[in-house]
Amino acid sequence: ERVSVATECFGYDKTVEAIISLPPPTSPDEEVTVTVKRLRRKPRVTVKLQYPPYENEPDTVLELFAGENLRRALLTRGVKLNDVLSKRFDSGGTGDCGADGTCATCAVGVVRGAELLSPKKQTESQIFADTPSWRMACKTIVGHGMSEGDLTLQVNPKQWSKQ
Repeated sequence: ERVSVATECFGYDKTVEAIISLPPPTSPDEEVTVTVKRLRRKPRVTVKLQYPPYENEPDTVLELFAGENLRRALLTRGVKLNDVLSKRFDSGGTGDCGADGTCATCAVGVVRGAELLSPKKQTESQIFADTPSWRMACKTIVGHGMSEGDLTLQVNPKQWSKQ
């Protein structure tokens, strides 16, 4: 009996899942042959993070995969993203909205590579009408259209004018 599973053009994780889904051999003499036609390399975006000058923090370089949510990717890599001095856009209070896209405390300034980010939606465009190079990290996907390249971001852009 021959059992097969299609894996062509899957990424690594999906290919491994497909192979694991095959039934186990029923006897020690049974032969298993795995043929992988091709794996798709996931595009990557190199992100350079710049911190407000008064913080005296060195720039940080991270590598993100195309399709990652910017806020989640930065937080899981230990980047303190939410601006503690930022007033919420929706209520004027402090604290973040939990990635609902209503507070703007996760704002980042895009210095270079804006074309690598998902397009702004109407709410984000309205919130940042006076600062069009800013993005809400919680509503931004890196590597738009599975593109790759270099991206430079300013963390906590409201603090850049602070001395």
